[in-house]
Amino acid sequence: MEAGLVQKLDHKLPVSNEYLLLSGGVREGVVDMDPDELGDYARGTDYDADFTLLVPALKLHDRNQPVTLDMRHSAPCHSWLSLRLFDEGTLAKWKDCCTETQAADDAGGEGGSYYFSPTKVADWFFRSVAAVIAEVRRHPQRGMPGVAAVEKNGAVVSVILSVGRSRLLYDIVPVVSFKGWPAVAQNWLTENHFWDGKITEEEVISGFYLVPACSGLGDRHNEWRLAFSRSEVQLKKCISVPLIQAYQAYKAVITKLLSRPRAISPYHLRSLMLWACDRLPSSFLGQASNTAHFLLGLLDDLAHCLVNKACPNYFLPQCNMFEQLSDGAALLLACRLSSVRSDPAGHLRSAVEHAKAAGRLSQELRRATPSPDSPSSSSTRSEAGHRQQNDDSLARKLQQLVTENQGKSISVFLNPDDVSKPHFRIDDKFF
Repeated sequence: MEAGLVQKLDHKLPVSNEYLLLSGGVREGVVDMDPDELGDYARGTDYDADFTLLVPALKLHDRNQPVTLDMRHSAPCHSWLSLRLFDEGTLAKWKDCCTETQAADDAGGEGGSYYFSPTKVADWFFRSVAAVIAEVRRHPQRGMPGVAAVEKNGAVVSVILSVGRSRLLYDIVPVVSFKGWPAVAQNWLTENHFWDGKITEEEVISGFYLVPACSGLGDRHNEWRLAFSRSEVQLKKCISVPLIQAYQAYKAVITKLLSRPRAISPYHLRSLMLWACDRLPSSFLGQASNTAHFLLGLLDDLAHCLVNKACPNYFLPQCNMFEQLSDGAALLLACRLSSVRSDPAGHLRSAVEHAKAAGRLSQELRRATPSPDSPSSSSTRSEAGHRQQNDDSLARKLQQLVTENQGKSISVFLNPDDVSKPHFRIDDKFF
């Protein structure tokens, strides 16, 4: 519960905060982050299960809160965030995480402005998390998971927790949280979509985020990327099981093969799946007998994007996520993709064998972990065994919570005065 302790450290984070927990780490494409900054972690070798936690540094859920998204300096799907119209308390709290401009043409038309800096926010957040973890390690408490590692990968803080004999990887991302829907994406709502009639528009446009990532030519110290993670959680409810199965196979094959150069991320693959949902009839997508066709179709869609160096963002089609892809990289990746397309079954078998090997390695590492039966007093063994049983149960419950609620919005609420007692909200139900 490091996020709650971070709030107590310097009181920058909102006292009443809402964290979005997503199944899968950032390397799985659950958030659109730059793949070349995320570090190398392997399931089985480094962790057993992975999650992404979005932690709002600023929570702009009040409709009366003036917000200045300044997109004049940014590529589509990106923005600067001015704090000029915020109250003095907020500005004083975050001034050390801002860049200051002296130009008179800032939003509002007069004077300079303070812009919320993604790099400064990410640096502050990592320092704060590291300080909290150091304190936790100095004064361990019963029931708290052990911290095996904490690293900064670009703007992401990656923490590996030891819970019993399970290793849980949390990619923690500081974000700016908004209610409602950005004006720049209003046109998307006027189009026909696969989710029409299945979920309400209110569910889809419940909120969005700014994540600390910039465009290829953007100012990394000022530019944030718009992210629609809440919407994607809702849309996943409407995707057919056969297509999800094809997508998982597609991702397993493509992610490893096209990992160098790091130009394609699983988020790009997910976007192509959403476009396919809009393009193809739901009756066709719901047929299990078409799963193999779906896999081939997703491969062909990616090939088309590489050849044309065009991969539009699903929510903001004017944003080409392949805009900065060089001709050489596109050609290299397209050639590799053609080898997959010529023998998809062979590449899929190879990916499955790789996953099995990772599973075996994970089991071997667990067996190599010292057990509570090592020489000690019987009372110590009993306590260690009880704690391990409880920790393993916690790990299973957390994994089960996320797995059984695919497509649902899972939020974690923490009371900073008692971080040992979190509670979860799944859609509108509390646990």
